[in-house]
Formats: sequence, C-alpha cells, structure tokens
Amino acid sequence: MRIAFAKESEKVAMHFGHCEGFEVYDVDGKEVLKNEFIENPGHRPGFLPVFLAEKNVNVIIAGGMGKMAQDLFNENGINVIVGADGEIKNVLNDYLNNNLKSTDSVCEEHAHHGEGCNH
Repeated sequence: MRIAFAKESEKVAMHFGHCEGFEVYDVDGKEVLKNEFIENPGHRPGFLPVFLAEKNVNVIIAGGMGKMAQDLFNENGINVIVGADGEIKNVLNDYLNNNLKSTDSVCEEHAHHGEGCNH
C-alpha cells in the first residue's frame, strides 16, 4: 500500500493543494518498506488526484481538502483521510495502528496569499 501525506516541513499540511509536496510511504502491514518525497507540481483544479493516482497512491492524508478534490480522489480509487494534524511520523504510526480516522470535514476556504485553511 502507498500512503501519501500532504507535507509542510515535517508536519501534515493543513491544505493538501498548497503543500510543499507529498511524503509517500510504501507499507506492508505495519512495516514501512520505503518512503520518498514528491514535490507538489502545482495546484490546479482536478490535477493532483490524477497525479497521485499515477504514482500508485492508495491513501491521501491531509489536514484539510475541498469537496471536489475528495470526490476526485475517490473516483481515482484513493481513500481520503482529512482532519489529520501533527508530525507525519506520528500520524503514520496512528494510521498503521488503526488509530487515525477521517473527520470527513470539507475545506471550504482554500489557503490563498499565505493564509491557512480554517476548516
């Protein structure tokens, strides 16, 4: 399974579309086989779900994400977990131990001009 985290520094980004990139982990059960960083190629409506599907990602984890993006990820066979917060290594551990659940919240205010996502 491939798990992608929207990343800002070492933390889960509050809005996936404006993150610096994606930390992608290949896991087998609870074991991390490898990980890689994929730079965000740019936020364009509808692009990132297809981009990550082409990278064989199975799960995307972010702090916040708009409804259209969540729907597009689902259409591309990628499970969406939103509402995650904190350092990626801790959130990954929670996910692998079935302690991370999506809040299913929808980000309606996108981050622009350096503002964070408030939803």
